[in-house]
Amino acid sequence: MSYLIGIDVGGTNTNGVLLKEGKILATVKAPTDHQNLHTGTRSAITQLLSDLPGKEPDKVELHLSTTLATNAVVEGKGAPTAVLIIPGPGLRWEEFKLPFKLYPLTGYIDHRGREVKPLDRAELRQQLTAIKEAGYQALAVVGKFSPRNFQHELAIESMIAKDDPQLLPVTLGHRLSGKLNFARRITTAALNASIAKLQAEFVHMVQALKAQYRLGRIYLLKADGGTLALQESINRSIETILSGPAASLMGTMALADGIQDAVALDIGGTTTEISVFAGGEPLAEREGAVIAGFPTLVPAFFSRSIGLGGDSVVTYDGNRVTIGPQREGPPVALGGPRVTPTDAVLVLGGAALGNPQRSFRAIQALGAPFGCAPLRLAEQIVTAFAEKAAQVIKEIYQELNNRPVYTVSQVLTGANFQPQKLIGMGGPAVYFIPKIGQQLGLPYQVLPYHEAANAIGAAASRPTFAITLRSDTALGQLVVPELDYAETIRRPFSFNLEVAREEAIRHVLDYAAEFGVRYEPAEIELTEEEVFNLVRGFHTIGKYYSLRAQVKPKTRSIQLC
Repeated sequence: MSYLIGIDVGGTNTNGVLLKEGKILATVKAPTDHQNLHTGTRSAITQLLSDLPGKEPDKVELHLSTTLATNAVVEGKGAPTAVLIIPGPGLRWEEFKLPFKLYPLTGYIDHRGREVKPLDRAELRQQLTAIKEAGYQALAVVGKFSPRNFQHELAIESMIAKDDPQLLPVTLGHRLSGKLNFARRITTAALNASIAKLQAEFVHMVQALKAQYRLGRIYLLKADGGTLALQESINRSIETILSGPAASLMGTMALADGIQDAVALDIGGTTTEISVFAGGEPLAEREGAVIAGFPTLVPAFFSRSIGLGGDSVVTYDGNRVTIGPQREGPPVALGGPRVTPTDAVLVLGGAALGNPQRSFRAIQALGAPFGCAPLRLAEQIVTAFAEKAAQVIKEIYQELNNRPVYTVSQVLTGANFQPQKLIGMGGPAVYFIPKIGQQLGLPYQVLPYHEAANAIGAAASRPTFAITLRSDTALGQLVVPELDYAETIRRPFSFNLEVAREEAIRHVLDYAAEFGVRYEPAEIELTEEEVFNLVRGFHTIGKYYSLRAQVKPKTRSIQLC
């Protein structure tokens, strides 16, 4: 593709960028309408295409970072979802206390991936009848050891397709993650099932835009900084949660100078997203993303979002300034109803926007009952903003130093994380980042194209693919659960860690090739490896291998000159 469009749907604005071979041709901004997300997206695309030389939209690849999945989960707007679980004996699944209705089935796959007890199909039919009668609109299926043998989950899907196709599509837990954490896999599958129909509607809308503007390939940004093909996002909707923080982080990687040990802030109108780099690499969540209190197995960068933005509501009681977490509209200077930090910046002459006299009068009215002059109160607002951001950053680093986290390529357990640099983006960044840096005692950098940096991050991201490979040489079995792939190991006695690594890399490359994306083996990294002996009596009878391989998330190069 000759051109790239990146769109990031933020809480306040939808930002867009047009790139050609890494050169930034245009940036745009449109208001975000949370009741109709495609409005801002359509507006941004229309503006960017008007800047397209030669009018060649079919040569444009579109990368979208959208809040759809995140909002649906946070606001509880997903479809009512039931979960068929296959827990096997000895597990007190009732104590999980998950907010989803669980329907248990007998049948059992053991920890080695062997079928100990088959499914009871009559029982399955009874449970499906109960689910339909209860009015559930979405369904997930999760077996405790399905990442090691997914035959029960596939059998249930096949039976539903034959007897109850109105329940389709069904989310199968093993396709979303090869990890064994049963409770997290239930949550991940249930959330995926609940938002699949919303995602399908969104995909249909985007496909209409594609047809209208004759665009090329379309990808959605994932929580791990990679991109997912538009159509595939229907099956893996949950992977698009937290794509906003990922866009910010990828924008930092694409635009910042010399990232080593740094903290990055994306200051928006509604929230500030905070991410962390160590040794030049972004930190990732150890187990998976946590959203709205739901712990999932979705690979994600480590980030924290706070209700602190340029449009956050400011209150003052004569002693203390409080900012956010609410946003009730734009700054007073742009016709908003309440004083915001942006209004304070305008009063202090730190920016030119709208009608600063309105901001002055509003801050004057806020401070008048307490005898606080407008300039003094504006300075207190700016200081309160910087102090709150700095305090949250300190708390984040304290948290990181009290628990192990992953970088993308290695585990840094026991490391003493300390920021050496502050990096900022977002509309208010130019004014607030120096103040926050002063509070932290850190040097700072405001990114070039700081207002569109998240959209640049979305555009510069590449498609990524990841798989889990599990092999048991004693049983002679190898599976890649995310791909429904299982095979017999032909030479189990010569199967070793090096062979397992080669197989894992091969499967990632084949997975990418199915979507028309080609990578070199050197671009694949192994993020997890486990090997242990299988012992019977006092003798080793084989080895068990578990590996996770992925295309390493990284950005295309961006020309800043």
